[in-house]
Amino acid sequence: MKASKLLRMAGAAALAVAPFVTASLLAGPAEAQAKKIKIGFVTTLSGPNAAYGKDMKNSFELALDHMGRKMNGIPVEVFYEDDEQKPEVGKQKTEKLLQRDRVDFVTGYIWSNVLLASYKPVVDSKTFLISANAGPSQLAGPQCNPYFFAASWQNDQNPMGVGELLNQKNVKNLYIVAPNYAAGQDMANGVKSTFKGKVVGQDMTKWPDQLDFSAEISKIRAAKPDAVYVFYPSRWGVQFLTQYSQAGLKKEIPLYSVFTIDAVTLKLQKDLALDTYFGLFWAPDLPYAANTRFVSDYKKKYKDTPTFYGAQSYDAANLIASAVAATKGNLKDKDGLRKALEAAKFDSVRGPMKFGPNHFPIHAIYQQEVYKVSDNEYDIRTINKIVDNLQDPHAKDCKMH
Repeated sequence: MKASKLLRMAGAAALAVAPFVTASLLAGPAEAQAKKIKIGFVTTLSGPNAAYGKDMKNSFELALDHMGRKMNGIPVEVFYEDDEQKPEVGKQKTEKLLQRDRVDFVTGYIWSNVLLASYKPVVDSKTFLISANAGPSQLAGPQCNPYFFAASWQNDQNPMGVGELLNQKNVKNLYIVAPNYAAGQDMANGVKSTFKGKVVGQDMTKWPDQLDFSAEISKIRAAKPDAVYVFYPSRWGVQFLTQYSQAGLKKEIPLYSVFTIDAVTLKLQKDLALDTYFGLFWAPDLPYAANTRFVSDYKKKYKDTPTFYGAQSYDAANLIASAVAATKGNLKDKDGLRKALEAAKFDSVRGPMKFGPNHFPIHAIYQQEVYKVSDNEYDIRTINKIVDNLQDPHAKDCKMH
């Protein structure tokens, strides 16, 4: 066959396929956009701590309501799973979300030990994991990962703020009590990293079984510190405050805490929580537009006040939505999603925030207090800002790859 004839045939073939190539190129962006955003949400939905899982779920649902149940115009489907507060169950539920439900994002996680057990399967699958509560130090330092973000805080951060508050209150001697698991260890280390005085005692109690703190309270009485610092979430916080007050120490030794008092526990703690000191990154009364809308609409829809667990979950939903919008719904664009998550271009309920190099927030910590609204009604309010733009101490050890 002559060369000229071959060229004519090649030209004719090119013309024949050109419309299809052009159509394919034009259809590319539309095909790249996902038809549905699938999100897996792991939290505790049964047992004595189900109230927190419910608050997280309610807040995530409220965020979706505010978006019209769509992200960048794409419908959202959420798969809620109960970890039963057990690391092995949390891992199983996480793997189910990845393998059977094929979710695009995984979020939730109250407990650091559950998150640590579930972490590797998610990031190994190159699925983005957005923690809505737990912030263990391991994931902030050497084990940081491009596919992991915390929409909450790193465990050390809020205690670091309380350490600064102790300094401002001129506390010289401190006794520390916390549960002996990943978060408890971080919460103890965090306050010690900023407190300039002397730690005269530290007890790490059995987790999650120990609810009797009489031995620790006796040791506190004998040590006679200027102040006591504790981290006891949920029912453990109710028990500690009850026993501390019954022992008569509340009037003698000021109590400082993190995550021990919230909208759920306060219903039981009541007067026990008055005249104690605590610090946190968020409060219902923070005067930011996103927070005002969140708290107001939460109260209207659920007839209750949200906790910080809910606030973080609301932020997690909006963080995910910001990444979906930035990539125009192209969930295969992993680099684009990561960069959009890092940019954190959404209105956080906590006010100004940004991500550090380890994908944990940099934000303010506020001093808060409980006050009495009426004879049987209590609430939490912000006193002042303890520290601004606080970064966790583990970011320096993160070598993001």
